[in-house]
Amino acid sequence: MRSALEPRSKLPDVGTTIFTVIGQLAAEYDAVNLSQGAPNFAPDPALIDAATAAMRAGHNQYAPMAGVDRLREALVEKVERLYGARYDAAREVTVIASASEGLYAAISALVHAGDEVIYFEPSFDSYAPIVRLQGATPVAIKLCADDFRIDWDAVAAAITPRTRMIIVNTPHNPSATIFEERDIARLSALVNGTDIVVLSDEVYEHVVFDGALHQSMARYPALAERSVIVSSFGKTHHVTGWRVGYCLAPAQLMTEIRKVHQFMVFSADTPMQYALADALADPASYLGLAAFYARKRDLLAQALAPSRFELLPSQGSFFMLARFRHFSAERDSDFVQRLIRDVRVATIPLSAFYTDGTDTGVIRLSFSKDDATLLEGARRLCAV
Repeated sequence: MRSALEPRSKLPDVGTTIFTVIGQLAAEYDAVNLSQGAPNFAPDPALIDAATAAMRAGHNQYAPMAGVDRLREALVEKVERLYGARYDAAREVTVIASASEGLYAAISALVHAGDEVIYFEPSFDSYAPIVRLQGATPVAIKLCADDFRIDWDAVAAAITPRTRMIIVNTPHNPSATIFEERDIARLSALVNGTDIVVLSDEVYEHVVFDGALHQSMARYPALAERSVIVSSFGKTHHVTGWRVGYCLAPAQLMTEIRKVHQFMVFSADTPMQYALADALADPASYLGLAAFYARKRDLLAQALAPSRFELLPSQGSFFMLARFRHFSAERDSDFVQRLIRDVRVATIPLSAFYTDGTDTGVIRLSFSKDDATLLEGARRLCAV
């Protein structure tokens, strides 16, 4: 049906994401999928059983707006044990319908028209559009091209009286870098004495490699008191389709975030919350995640060693970047599509994570796959 109405788009330059385009092309060519940041293997059967048991026990109606009490209390205990911060389960912890919803609710609640929000590119693709939808201005600062670290002097120069929020993401998607103590020190110094909110995307908090420490904002009282932390059960428990995450923030910030959350979804899925509360009772359900994915990272890296790609270090998340410019002058988007057609492997061009389409000759690989998929994908990429 064709409508006679011509809507005024709030995002006129936003179309179908590259992730959808690559997914469709990969399906057309039956390509090995190393593009999507979602596991192709099953979660713990006990988690499925717990969700089923919750359904059979009658937990099929709306959960409390802020989340099931038992789950929020389990989160308080977990965060205090890992990061030393004690949040109030009643006022400072909210279970959300995916980390994406948490990001939207936080930005929508705390950023006003005319504000500026600093974030770092390459970045998760929703940050800038959400900021724009508030009538605010996203201020992109590009990570250093050689090592994808933050240039904090550039951040200092970008801060203005209109800066309301700085969005950070550690471990970082797509670069697989992590915050170090020096990053925390510079961030703390820059926001000290301001009214800047830190929105910290920590969905890969349990996927930090080689003995490194996850630098959660919750570890640092001066940052915690101005930070909104968003994390994901889907990434941690291999259930990205469940769309459940959580948000931590001081009570005065969380009050505003909940006002938006209640009108977006009201509450996250009920039986999944009960199942996840059971999972959190066993810290092994998430503390073993780093070793689990480190083995997959190393398996893929070793299998790609004979290839022509230059692999960049993966310090966290379940992604790895690979440079190809030294053997191909193609745009990364064209190169990725050729990989799908010629060797039937799907990856993501890094330019998709820049609002201006910056092309650095780098692609992103996901190793959140079963071993057979990783080995077959690497075998095909070695033929490039």
